[in-house]
Amino acid sequence: MRKSMLILFIVMALAGGALADGQTIRIAGVTDRGLGEEIGTIVAEDTRFGLLLTPQLAGLPPGIHGFHVHQHPDCGSMIPGGEPLPAAGAGGHFDPLQTGRHEGPYGNGHLGDLPFLFADREGRAMLPVLAPRLKVADLRGRSLMIHAGGDNYSDLPEKLGGGGGRIGCGVVK
Repeated sequence: MRKSMLILFIVMALAGGALADGQTIRIAGVTDRGLGEEIGTIVAEDTRFGLLLTPQLAGLPPGIHGFHVHQHPDCGSMIPGGEPLPAAGAGGHFDPLQTGRHEGPYGNGHLGDLPFLFADREGRAMLPVLAPRLKVADLRGRSLMIHAGGDNYSDLPEKLGGGGGRIGCGVVK
C-alpha cells in the first residue's frame, strides 16, 4: 500500500509539470458484436517526462492488464476467417518505425507499448502511467486498447506479451 501511494505521489508530481496539450479519451468495453457500455475515461497529457495517462475506469477484471496504442481509430469488431474478433478494427500495435518487436514502454520496439494498467479488487483502474517515448500528438487518429490479461513486454512465450483478448477500447480523435 505504501509503495502504491508513493508511486501515485510521484506521478501526480509529474502531472504538475504537464503542458497545455491534453486530451480525454472515452473507453468502452468491447464484445464480439462491437462496442459495449462506456467504462470510463483516460486523460492523456504531455509532461516533460513523456505522456502521462490517467485512467478513471471501472468494471475491469481485477489485476494487471496489457495497455497499448493501436494503429487505427476504430474499435469495431471484425470477422476475419468467420470468427468475430472484438475491436479488431483497431489493427495492431502502433509501430511507426516498423520494428516488429514488442519490448515494452522503455524498449526500442513498438511505440504503442504502454505501461500496464492495474485494476483493484473492485475493478477500478485509477493509477496514472507514464509513457516516456510518446506525446499526445502520437495518439491522435489511433486507439487505446486494454487487454484481458497482463503483458510481459516480450513476444515469448506468447506473441505481443500474452495479454489476451481485447476488453476495452477508445478512439483518439
